Amino acid sequence: MLGDYLRAQRNRVRPDHVGLPAGRNRRVPGLRRSEVALLAGISSDYYLRLEQGRDRRPSQQILEALAQVFDLDPTGTAYLLSLTDQPAIRSRKRPRRQAVPDSINLLLSSINLPAFVEGRYLDVLAANPLATVISPRLAIGQNRLRDVFLDADEQALYPDWEDTTARLVAGFRRSVGTDTNDARFIDLVGELSLASERFRTLWAQQDVQARQNWPITIDHPLVGEITLNREKLIIGDTAHSLVLAIYHPTPGPGSADKFDLLTSYSAAAPLADRSEDRN
Repeated sequence: MLGDYLRAQRNRVRPDHVGLPAGRNRRVPGLRRSEVALLAGISSDYYLRLEQGRDRRPSQQILEALAQVFDLDPTGTAYLLSLTDQPAIRSRKRPRRQAVPDSINLLLSSINLPAFVEGRYLDVLAANPLATVISPRLAIGQNRLRDVFLDADEQALYPDWEDTTARLVAGFRRSVGTDTNDARFIDLVGELSLASERFRTLWAQQDVQARQNWPITIDHPLVGEITLNREKLIIGDTAHSLVLAIYHPTPGPGSADKFDLLTSYSAAAPLADRSEDRN
């Protein structure tokens, strides 16, 4: 895993971004191994061993030097450092059950905003009725990765599906970290890799980022395009970093009006039936 990540980052960095001539006869999309080694202050042979997985315990100083060469942000650097902490035994482990605290379930039932709880594999573990107004797939038992990559109706909600999927996969990689022996992880990544070329491409890029708060635009079958703020909050005192996601509009005309219209609908009514009102 360390070698895969280093290779992906090396291929991403353009030579001119680190003060090297691009040239016309380069056979690699990014930096050569020798160039990475030179910039990081290590030998080419040692860097080759890192990419080939023959040295899995480099020092923190070396990893931080490589992070600087690759211009990694703090999240990417922390992920790189974590890759040397993998256990030697690679046997498949049972999935670990994730339980939503009672207090969070109470919050979901009382908050007057669409909200759901997301697990480490981006499973929907809890959701309030208003969440299904945003998408009927924001319901217990659904998986955000599987829906966004494999469900045509979910894909149609996102005008910028390319950016949405890139953020989703980068957040998923950060969420699972190096704990990839879990049968749930192996089955999910295997299923998506076989079924979605877009997922395969993004997974190979090895991007890592925190599950972030950012405005999200959806093309809703009831109200058209609407931009909402989506906050993702780490739930305290829970193992494996459960996340509470909440949607809310920015005050003012436009999206706020559309949001009020959306939340006035009954969350229990099938979305397909409601969409007929728009035609």
